[in-house]
Amino acid sequence: MLRRLAGMLVVMFLVASVVFVIAHVIPGDPAAVMLGPSATAADVAALRARLGLDASLPVQYLSFMRAAAGLRLGQSIFLDQSVTAALAQRAPLTLQLTAIAAAIAVGLGVPVGVLAAVRRGSLLDQAATGLAMTAASLPSFWVGLTLIEYFAVRWHVLPVAGYGPPGAGPLAHLRYLILPAIAVGIPNSALIVRFTRASMLDVLGEDYVRTARAKGLGPGAVIMKHAFRNARTQVLTVLGLTVAGLIGGAIVTETVFGLPGIGNLVVSAVLRRDYPVIQGALLVISGAYVLINLAVDLLYAALDPRVRY
Repeated sequence: MLRRLAGMLVVMFLVASVVFVIAHVIPGDPAAVMLGPSATAADVAALRARLGLDASLPVQYLSFMRAAAGLRLGQSIFLDQSVTAALAQRAPLTLQLTAIAAAIAVGLGVPVGVLAAVRRGSLLDQAATGLAMTAASLPSFWVGLTLIEYFAVRWHVLPVAGYGPPGAGPLAHLRYLILPAIAVGIPNSALIVRFTRASMLDVLGEDYVRTARAKGLGPGAVIMKHAFRNARTQVLTVLGLTVAGLIGGAIVTETVFGLPGIGNLVVSAVLRRDYPVIQGALLVISGAYVLINLAVDLLYAALDPRVRY
């Protein structure tokens, strides 16, 4: 556990360094963007000095790393609030979207992958494999625009975009998350289908599965209690990667559907060159990746006593 925590610190140090570089290679001057095209060079220089953007890159890098080590994400240039507060306001929506999309991806991917493996070579297996490959090749933003075209514009079943009025209840807000969650969940379910199918096929040919069948156990007990129970450790790997990928996929999806989440905040920050928000959001998302991978590592041993590190 201590070795993994130390490894997390090394990874986050490298991630923070990359985040700093990425944010500063974006062309454009945030001070000039804030003041507008009518600002003079003196006004821009004064604002850069006040924001600390006139310092050399090494000095800015050291300041950024010290702040990141103290979990201080800085102050947004445009929002007139701390980056932590800006992320905290938008995190619940992104977490809800990720949770619903993950439920869709897992709810489709695991059962379909198990059935495809059990019916190997059948029409069901071929259809599941073909649909999974098709879904994997579809970008989430295209799926989102297609869903908007039919379910919102033509059929008027669900809202087009946004998150509803501020005073709306949880169920009203949930209606605005259905299409984005489907747009993110369906493409990500494809990887789960293929990985679950491959893992199940490796297990179904083992001796203990044949022994269970020879004892007269029913198909359900053989598949779920013996086969899937031993395949779930491998499936857990792709589930962790999928959930982590959903957080990153929310950036594009929230922009397409106009959702005021972390993804939309990141896009707005990039367009306005809001360095602190870009850096803080990327650090939080990267930290979520690392924590999810750590949780998957720990779940390996919990699900399979044979796993030892």
